[in-house]
Amino acid sequence: MARVKRGTTAHKRRKKVLKAAKGFKWGRKSKYRLAKDALSHAWQYAFRDRKAKKRSFRQLWQANIGAASRAEGISYSRLISQLKQHKIGLDRKILAKIAAERPTVFQKIVEEAKK
Repeated sequence: MARVKRGTTAHKRRKKVLKAAKGFKWGRKSKYRLAKDALSHAWQYAFRDRKAKKRSFRQLWQANIGAASRAEGISYSRLISQLKQHKIGLDRKILAKIAAERPTVFQKIVEEAKK
């Protein structure tokens, strides 16, 4: 069995890690050991915050819909339940966008839900 020297493989791996750590502060962009640690934390935060982003946007949409619906004289929860009863399939993202950009259309949606 021939001997396998690992220099090329190790160099490629380290180069890949340092490329991913580009833009980091201090020695974490140039020192392999620090870069590896920083990247493991960065990837954990990225995974966690992709989930948190969805939650925070949904909160924002709910707040926008709630404010617009209160202006029309109906609460957020009542509006959502009425929309479900009348089988109006608009999600919160679209409702918030309509409420912000097209108030007259949102008013018609609320009237339809109130029937």
